[in-house]
Amino acid sequence: MAAFDIISGIIGLVLTLMVFSYLIGDNLLFRIAIYLFIGSASGYAASVVWYQLLFPRLQSLPLNDPLQLLLGVVPFFLGVMLWAKLLPRISWVGNFAMAVLVGVGAATAVGGALTGTLLPQTQAAMDIFSVRGFVMLIGTALTLIYFQFSAKRVSDGSVKRNAIIELLAWFGRIVIAVTFGVLFAGVYMSALTAMIERLSSNIDFVKSLLGL
Repeated sequence: MAAFDIISGIIGLVLTLMVFSYLIGDNLLFRIAIYLFIGSASGYAASVVWYQLLFPRLQSLPLNDPLQLLLGVVPFFLGVMLWAKLLPRISWVGNFAMAVLVGVGAATAVGGALTGTLLPQTQAAMDIFSVRGFVMLIGTALTLIYFQFSAKRVSDGSVKRNAIIELLAWFGRIVIAVTFGVLFAGVYMSALTAMIERLSSNIDFVKSLLGL
């Protein structure tokens, strides 16, 4: 085994044990491991952004085309304006760039949700000849009914929904609970798979050191 593999394996084993130390409570070792993870992840993300996005864009700026040069410089200018948010006295400088960032992000999220989720789900729900489509139609309808808040005032002055709507909303609550349960199970299985892979890697490393 190469020296680099041994050193990297030891570091991975130590960091894994530091993270698992959280099982006995929040402690300094766990916080150090988390800080190292966040720092390394942030540094990696910054380097990827610079070398794969910003630097190539700077190199490819068309100096002989004013319009394309303007379109290339504007994002960098807005990015520089965002740095002003770090200083309270001039934080207002970054408000416009922040508004553009939030607006574009919101539009992208809405567009993605519309074209990638809502429209395909609506199309599948309209296919009543499919069992899956019928189930999706019923589940979607019950979920929407659960979030239906219109109600009428009864004789005693209280506000109450129609009994049928209330019954359907109860089933909608079950659909939502099942959905969140499935999502949680998926996240849990992903985390469990990652933990098993990490433990298996550490066990194989210890075995290789011991010659087993």
